[in-house]
Amino acid sequence: MVDAGSVVDLLKDARDRRNAALILEIDLTDGIMEGQPADPVSALLGMRRPHLRDVLGGLRRGRTDPRVRALIVKIGGQRLGLAMAQELRDAVRAFRDSGKLTVAWAESFGEVSRGTVPYYLATVFERIYMQPSGDLALTGVALEEPFFNEALGKIGVTPRFAKRHEYKTAANTFMERAYTPEHEEMSGRLVASAGEQVVAGVAAGRGLPEERVRELIDQAPLLGAEALEAGLVDKLAYRDEVYAEVRKAIATEPGEPDETARLRYVSRYNRTSGLAKRLPRPQQDAVALIQGQGPIKVGRSGRSAMPGQGSSIGSDTIAAAFRAAVKDDRVKAIVFRVDSPGGSYVASDTIWREVVLARRAGKPVIVSMGNVAASGGYFVAAPATMIVAQPGTLTGSIGVVVGKPVIGDLLDRLGIGLGSVENGAHARMFAPTRDFTEEEWTRVNTFLDRVYDDFVGKVAEGRDLSPEQVDAMARGRVWTGADAHERGLVDELGGLGFALDVARKKAGLATDAPVRTYPHVSPLDRLRPADSSEDRTAASARLDAWGPMSTTAARMGLPLGGPLMLTGNWSID
Repeated sequence: MVDAGSVVDLLKDARDRRNAALILEIDLTDGIMEGQPADPVSALLGMRRPHLRDVLGGLRRGRTDPRVRALIVKIGGQRLGLAMAQELRDAVRAFRDSGKLTVAWAESFGEVSRGTVPYYLATVFERIYMQPSGDLALTGVALEEPFFNEALGKIGVTPRFAKRHEYKTAANTFMERAYTPEHEEMSGRLVASAGEQVVAGVAAGRGLPEERVRELIDQAPLLGAEALEAGLVDKLAYRDEVYAEVRKAIATEPGEPDETARLRYVSRYNRTSGLAKRLPRPQQDAVALIQGQGPIKVGRSGRSAMPGQGSSIGSDTIAAAFRAAVKDDRVKAIVFRVDSPGGSYVASDTIWREVVLARRAGKPVIVSMGNVAASGGYFVAAPATMIVAQPGTLTGSIGVVVGKPVIGDLLDRLGIGLGSVENGAHARMFAPTRDFTEEEWTRVNTFLDRVYDDFVGKVAEGRDLSPEQVDAMARGRVWTGADAHERGLVDELGGLGFALDVARKKAGLATDAPVRTYPHVSPLDRLRPADSSEDRTAASARLDAWGPMSTTAARMGLPLGGPLMLTGNWSID
C-alpha cells in the first residue's frame, strides 16, 4: 500500500529539484567536439565529450534562466586550438555579461607542457583558480617545422614536388634544408598574429598592461605562487574549495553556502531544458547546419586515414547535404561549418559547386570557420554569401602542390630489385620507384597552373575581387583569421553562434528560429539500401570508412591527401 505521506514528499522533492538553483559545468579535459561525427566509430569514441553546439546553446539558454546562477569550467593543458578557445570565450563573455558568476579552474595550466591557449581561454572568466601544486605555462606561441631534405638524401629518397607558389610550403618540408625567405616570413607572421591576440586577451581579462603581459610570458612558466603574486590567478585552491566558494558566492543568505544548488553539465542542461520548445515542428522555417570536419576526399565522409585521427569530409556526403537543404522548403538559409586543412581538388570543386547552386536557389550560405579552413578548406568557402572566422583561425593557403618521393635509390641500397612492364608511355608516372620524365614533369606543371588559376579565379568571383588582387594574397600563403579579415578573404570575425544569427537575419527568420543538421540519417536509414543517388541515405558514412591506407603517408607529412592539402599539424594551441 502506498504511503500518502511518501508520495507528498516525493512530489515536494521533485518540485524542489526543478526549482533549485543551478551551477552549470563544462569539463574540457578531453577537449570539445565540433559536431556529430560522420562515422559511428568516431561517434562512439566521442560520446562523453561535450559538443560545441550543446555548449553554445546551453550558455545562451542559461543567460536568461533565473535558476542558473554560475558557470564553472575545468580547464587544463588539453589542445583546443586558438580559434576554438575564442569561440568559447565569446560564449562565456556573453554569459558573464548577463550577470552570472563565471569561474575557471585548473589543476595546472601546463605541467611541463604548453598552457598558453588554455590560460588565454581562462582569462575571460570572472575568477581563475588553480590547484596549489599547479604551474602556469604562459610561455607564448611558437611554430617548429622540420626539413627532411638532407635526411631523405642520405637514405636514397629524392623528393620530387612542384607547387604554386612560393608560400605553398608543404613541399619545402621535403625539398629544402631550412626556411626559404617566404616560408620564414609567413610562419613568423602567423606566430606574431596569434601572439598579439593572446597578449591582448590576457591583458584585457586580467586588467594588466600588454607590456606587463609580455614580460610575464618571457618569465613563464610560473609557479602557482608566482602566478598568484603577478595577478594572473585569483586564488590557489583545490576543487572542493573552489566549489565551496562558488556555492557561497551564489547563496541568498550572506556567508552561508547554498548547499541546495545543483550541478549540471551544460550539454545535459541544454538537451533537457525547454524541451517542449525544441520539439520539432515540421512546418517551421529553419536554418540548415552542414558540418565538414577533416581532410577533404572524394566519396563519403567517414574516418580519416588513420584510426583515432577523427573524421574526413566526403564530397558525396556534403553535396547530398546541400541538395537536401536546398530542396527543403522549410530551410531558408544554410550555415556551412568548415574545419579542414583541405585535400582533394576534385572533391573541393564538387562541394564548391553545391555552394554555388544553393546561392542560386536563393538560400544564403554562411561559412563558419573552425580552427583551420585552409587550402581546399578555403576553396569550398569561397563562393559563400558570407565567411565568418575567428581571429585565430588558420585560413587562406590559396595554392597547390603535387609530387612524389622517388625511392629508386633507396631500393638499390637495400638490394631490392624491381621489375616492371607497362603499356602506355606514362603508366608509371605516379609510381614512387622512378622519377618523372621531362614530358611528365611538363604535364605536372600544366596541372598545377590549371588548378591554381581555377582556385584564384573562383576566389576572385566569390570575394568580388580581381584575380590580380587575389593572387597578391594567395600564392599559397596561410593567414590568421584576423589578417585574412583585413584583406577581404573573411567578411566577419566571430564563431558558430554568430554565423547562425547572421543566417537567421539574412533569411528574415526569428532570432530563435530552429537549426536543423543536414544530412540527418537515422541508424535504421543507414541499414536500408538507397533508392537513388538523391536518397538521403546514399551518401551516409560507411561503417568501414577508415580511408585508403595510402593516405597514411599524408598523416606522416607527405602531401598525398590531395593537391589542395595543408600538410602537417597546423594548430595554435
